Amino acid sequence: MQNFRMQKIKSDILTKVLTQIEVYDEKEYSKNDVLKALNSEYLSIENLKALLSSAAEDLIEDLAFKASKIKQKYFGNNVSLFTPLYLSNFCNSKCVYCGFQKGNKIARAKLDENEIREEMQAISKTGLQEILMLTGEGREFASAEYIAKACEIAREYFKVVGVEIYAMNIDEYELLHEKGCDYVTVFQETYNPIKYSKIHLAGEKSVFDYRFNAQERALRAGMRGVAFGALLGIDDFRKDALATALHAYFLQQLYPSAEISISIPRLRPIINNAKIHPKDVSEKRLLQVLCAYRLFLPFAHITISSRERQGFRDEVIKLGASKMSAGVSVGIGEHKGEKKGDEQFEISDDRSVKEILTMLENSGLQVVMSDYVG
Repeated sequence: MQNFRMQKIKSDILTKVLTQIEVYDEKEYSKNDVLKALNSEYLSIENLKALLSSAAEDLIEDLAFKASKIKQKYFGNNVSLFTPLYLSNFCNSKCVYCGFQKGNKIARAKLDENEIREEMQAISKTGLQEILMLTGEGREFASAEYIAKACEIAREYFKVVGVEIYAMNIDEYELLHEKGCDYVTVFQETYNPIKYSKIHLAGEKSVFDYRFNAQERALRAGMRGVAFGALLGIDDFRKDALATALHAYFLQQLYPSAEISISIPRLRPIINNAKIHPKDVSEKRLLQVLCAYRLFLPFAHITISSRERQGFRDEVIKLGASKMSAGVSVGIGEHKGEKKGDEQFEISDDRSVKEILTMLENSGLQVVMSDYVG
């Protein structure tokens, strides 16, 4: 660990994103700007800014209608399903909004190879064919080799394998890809560098630019796809939503064959911290962000988190989201019924895979367990 060096790459995407959010004043946009964006076939960055402004809130029904049409055009009635698997909740970072943070008094655990296999066997029996594996921050707790082995095991049970882990160097991502990993998810949490430094107090995750460039390093390593997200409610949610969309947009321009996905998570309560709640991000505003993403990035997957209540998820999956989690457990070792370690945050929608499948079928939607043939 002492010999680890964060790899720097030559990229101007961070500068482009920060430049845009620094000059973004949502109060400059009017209802006419929003209507202009809604009537545009292809959205400019200025159109996106208008759709994320407060002026668009009164036109939310128009946004939702347009988003649903675009989703239907590019995804039809299809909804992709996956589930997360937490491998370890040990962490060397101090992030004030996270239950895994270093120093938080929770039950810590890490799955060994046999336990990983048992968890995956239990998940695969539900019919799911896509898995997203997660860990806390820190190579000393979950090395690249450990995660690569988990990817290798996952390949035996799932057609699509993703990771949401600490930021890595290119050679580490290459190792994961070689062992079966398809895509990498990294949440920047907030794109405000000042706020970022105030809430990431220690550990590798505290280095803003290294984390920002993780998706690009993953694509350089050969990953098929990458996913983005800001934890809405940490800072100005409109600026963070704008930055997330632009981060994905600029990277897509550089890597046109990459599969792009965006998540729209909000803050959720964590163990030993009752003060955390979404700041100014109502469900209406969350829907606004989702619709703006769909209009600006029509081809991208948009994931609606189990952090949200089931009624909200059931509606937005018809309007603009194209991907959702099912049978979610955010503790360590819960899929086979024996929880070893505490969860990262509280979820709202704890329905089983079967219950989600029933809901989608009753809504006239088509379940896609995997749309990729390796």
